[in-house]
Amino acid sequence: MEPNPGDDPAPTAALLCSLLTRRPGQNLWATAEAFDDEEWKAQFRVSRVTFDYLLDLIGPAIKRRRTNYRVPIEPRRRLAITLWWFARSGEYRSIADMFDVGIATVCMIVRQVSSAIVERLFHRFVSLPSGPRLDDTLQAFKDRCYPQCAGAIGGTHIPIAPPRDNPDHYLNKSGWHSVILQAVVDHNLWLLGNHVKLKLGCVFQRSLLSEGVEIPVHLIGDTSFPLKPWLMKGYSEEQQLSPERRRFTYTLTSARSVVDAAFTRLKGRWRCLLKKSDIDISMMPRVVAACCVLHNICEVRGDSFLPEWNIDMAPSESYLRQPDTESSEGDTCKAAESVIFYISVYY
Repeated sequence: MEPNPGDDPAPTAALLCSLLTRRPGQNLWATAEAFDDEEWKAQFRVSRVTFDYLLDLIGPAIKRRRTNYRVPIEPRRRLAITLWWFARSGEYRSIADMFDVGIATVCMIVRQVSSAIVERLFHRFVSLPSGPRLDDTLQAFKDRCYPQCAGAIGGTHIPIAPPRDNPDHYLNKSGWHSVILQAVVDHNLWLLGNHVKLKLGCVFQRSLLSEGVEIPVHLIGDTSFPLKPWLMKGYSEEQQLSPERRRFTYTLTSARSVVDAAFTRLKGRWRCLLKKSDIDISMMPRVVAACCVLHNICEVRGDSFLPEWNIDMAPSESYLRQPDTESSEGDTCKAAESVIFYISVYY
């Protein structure tokens, strides 16, 4: 708990470390308020209007009280530091120079603001659709020639530095360390939920009865997911497919393209998800979740994704290439097969 202004405690070790490591340098923050809208967005990956909107939402949670030993860093600069780190995952030393704070302070602020974004905003901006919003989602996927779809599910590997404890547990099949983001994406490229459990069948209590076949509201995934009545997937390319099954797989794959598009925008805007971060592994899930929240806020508010953010996103042939997915076999479900057959024939 922080001391009251009237208290006179000895400075903490963290405070002394922050003071001792502060270095002079280029102070980006001193000139930031003079940026035009284009310069602002280039630095912080959000428009000034979206930045102010975020500040209104989490400002009280990231505000700190003044003490005898420090004037607190204002919430506006705290948010700017965090967004700049999300956008680049730069070294703490260089960020400290640009924002005129201590090196240890940058690390602390990124952790605090990330936590505030997740705790205050996650459930507000990341949720599965229901009511009129679900109706809109179903209609949008139907317009893509795929019926009864509430979203597409997929996963992507997020690079991390090798953890001290059990590093082999985080080593993926491409030979680099990662954590996995699994998310559901809708037609607007909004992330509807991450770390989704395979118990979503009870969420969508709606079905369409047509030609004697019940088609439940469901998600669509790639071949690595199990086949369930609430989770459809296409057939493997290795199989000999009838024209109907080939058409079904093509239609589902086309509808599911929203996953790759959403992940591209997520990582292109918040490039801390593209390269190995030195942040502690215990904090990485909050960083990923915070980036998902910010992605949705930008998409909801029409804060455009700039084409240049995709430059150099593709990994080299041997560096951080996403592991290949493995097909989930032996998971036949008669009810699901009936749905697939109906969609194959009638859509």
